[in-house]
Amino acid sequence: MKKVIGLGAGGHAKVVMEILQLAGGYEFVGLLDPNENLWGARILGIPVLGGDELLPELHRQGVGHAFIGLGGVGDNRPRMRLYNRAVKEGLELVSALHPRAVLSASAQLGRGVAVMAAAVVNAGALLGENVIVNTGAVVEHDCVIGDHVHIATGACLASAVRVGEGSHVGAGACVRQCVRIGRNAVVGAGAVVIDDVPDNTVVAGVPASVLRSTRE
Repeated sequence: MKKVIGLGAGGHAKVVMEILQLAGGYEFVGLLDPNENLWGARILGIPVLGGDELLPELHRQGVGHAFIGLGGVGDNRPRMRLYNRAVKEGLELVSALHPRAVLSASAQLGRGVAVMAAAVVNAGALLGENVIVNTGAVVEHDCVIGDHVHIATGACLASAVRVGEGSHVGAGACVRQCVRIGRNAVVGAGAVVIDDVPDNTVVAGVPASVLRSTRE
């Protein structure tokens, strides 16, 4: 059994834990979260041990694996920081691949990927590290998804879409084939994207148009 610690104790952590339980082979040591109100609580029976500062000591005690239990709505930088911290501490980031997801044999997946139930990742798709493909989302053939991206519930990326590092594609959004979404961009829920999206930009609507910069 691989000893694993979860970084984050919210709703996303619950989903990832249940996927890993289905996969088997993991012993959940606990969860870490900066919210002191959660310390001592149990999430799906797993204790919240304290904050992220416990990570080095847990690693010294033999915990060699971690998963990112923090989701993201728009801003994926907190997830990226957690991921990088776990890597720096020497932990192996585990992927959570739901058995009822459809994963092409020719798709390539980076470390720490979470692919939820009923999601589809089709032929030739490339997912970077720490990517979420949420429940029922579709990543069509030959898409390239950068590190730390969240493709939210029910979103659909047509073929050969490229999504830059740290970006978020909102729930139910649709992205036309061959569109490029820049780094740290946000596509609003339900948007229909037919043109390229620049870096650090929020777009929304049907068809999607620029609302503001993510740097504001």
